[in-house]
Order: sequence, then structure tokens, then C-alpha cells
Amino acid sequence: MKYTAVLLSVVGTMVLIGLPFLVSSDYELHIFIMIFLYAFLASGWNISGGYIGLHSFGHAAFVGVGAYTSTYLFLRCGLSPWLGMVVGAILAGCLGLVIGYLSIRYEVKGIYFTLITLAFAEILRVLTLNLSFLGGPSGLLIPLKGNVPTLFQFTQKAPFYYISLLLLAMMLIFQCALRNSKTGYLFLAIRENENASQALGISLLRYKLLGIFLSASLVALGGSFWAQYFMYIEPQTIFGLWLSMEILIFAVVGGEGMILGPVLGAALLVPCSEFLRMFLGGGYQGMHLVVYGLILIVVVMFNPKGLAGLLQNCLPTRGGPKGAHA
Repeated sequence: MKYTAVLLSVVGTMVLIGLPFLVSSDYELHIFIMIFLYAFLASGWNISGGYIGLHSFGHAAFVGVGAYTSTYLFLRCGLSPWLGMVVGAILAGCLGLVIGYLSIRYEVKGIYFTLITLAFAEILRVLTLNLSFLGGPSGLLIPLKGNVPTLFQFTQKAPFYYISLLLLAMMLIFQCALRNSKTGYLFLAIRENENASQALGISLLRYKLLGIFLSASLVALGGSFWAQYFMYIEPQTIFGLWLSMEILIFAVVGGEGMILGPVLGAALLVPCSEFLRMFLGGGYQGMHLVVYGLILIVVVMFNPKGLAGLLQNCLPTRGGPKGAHA
């Protein structure tokens, strides 16, 4: 089983690397880029929501901070978006610490924590709508300067494909390392039973803040990529409720708390969304969210562990319980 998994991983990696040479159109490549991007964002959410049990409904706030920071620094200060990504990640992480500290300090849990994260995302959306130096409701347009890799600008989709694939690969490697580390085990312990974890001397404040900081910072990197890929950002989309919903749904449908969960969720739902948009020809706006909701209901009712949990049941490990780290 171990050698089969390794072989499948190698073959899958080779196929993904060679995919830009196999697809027949930029649109098909765009779908894969969106799968990787949403899988990255949902994986970032998974660190706080899946591993430590802090279910955020406002991760669009961190996506927006990353996107607006890198874009503003590029347009106003001439700073390369590659560096702007790092600045945006730090700022988003600090915002996550503020939200986390206030919530933990005043013992806000469960649905109330979810509502607080939603409120922060809405506050940032309204603020950005009314700040002229951030473009207001019109947003910010990034001028195309040609094929300039140092400015994160490319005239073809293939470079964006490889960058998004690399970001997702780094995210998965990071999650594997985190899941098998002492910190990862403490995250899971807090998620399963906060009172017991505290009785054992685990600092809930420290590890919850660490989980939120990591989650927010990583998601902000995806926001910066979003800005450079689309070359345009505006508050209603980048801070919008729909983006937060999609990030959460992808993680839950794929299997929250599991490494491959967000990837499987994005691989299923992104093509579904693109097909509906193409099939409906722009009509019935938001219909893909209805389909997401129906799929989410089915998953929660019949397979709460999501697609990754279903995959575990189909591929039991030899000599032990069914896989624990899908």
C-alpha cells in the first residue's frame, strides 16, 4: 500500500507538471488555476477551522488584506508584489491575532466566534468601500506592464498555473509537517476537548492564537495571488460573504481537519461552478452557491467526514485502522 501511494503520487505530480502542454485552451488551464487557488485558501482555513476547531465565517477578510496590501504597495510605492505578499501575510496574521485575542479573552466560542469573524469581514468591506485611496467601490486596477516575472506579471496562464501549483504543494507539505508535529497534536487536542487540554497544562490562548495567525497569514498569500492573477480587486468580491462561504464549503465538503480534504472539495466544486456558469449563460446569478449548499447538506447528512473521509473508508491502511491523515 505504501509503495502504491508513492507511485500514484509520483505519477500524479508528473501529470500536473506536464498538464499545461496537454490542455487545448487557456480556459481549461484557468479552471485548474482556480482549483489550486481555492484549495490553497480552503487549506488555510482548515488550519484554524479543521485542526483547532475555530470555525471562521469571515476568512475573506484575510484574503482581502493580502490582496489590497500587495496591490496598494505596488501601485503607490512601487514595491514588487512578491514582497507585498509577505507584508500582506504579516498584516493579515496580526488582524487574526486581534480577532482571536478578543474572542478568547471574552470567551466567545462556537457560533458567536463565527459571527465575530463575519462581522470583521463586513467591517473591512464597508471601510474599503469608503476609502478613496483604496479605490472605493471601484476597486484597484493593476496595469499590465508585460511579461515581467519580477513584478508577478505574465502574458500567459502557464506561469500562474505553476505558481498556484507550487503554492498548493507548499501548503500541503506544511500541513503534513504541522499535523505530525507536537503543535499539531496540541491543536487536535484542543479541538477535541478544551477543558481536558487546559487541565493538562496546554495554553489555550497561545495555541489558538498561533492557529489563527498561521491560517490568516497563509490565506493572505492566496489573496495576493488572486490580485495579480485577475489584475483587479474590488471590495464586494474580495471581502464578500460569498468568498468566505466558498472557502468554508470547500473545506467542509472535502473533509475538514484532513490534509487532502480542501483539495478534494475544490477539485469537485470549482469545475461544478464553472460548468453551471457556462451552462446557464450568466443567468441565475449565484446558482452555483445553491448547488454548493445542496452538496454540503448531502455530505453533512450522509458522510460528515467529507470526501477525504470517504476516500479513507475505501482505502484502508494495512495492519491498522483506516487512514488518519488523508
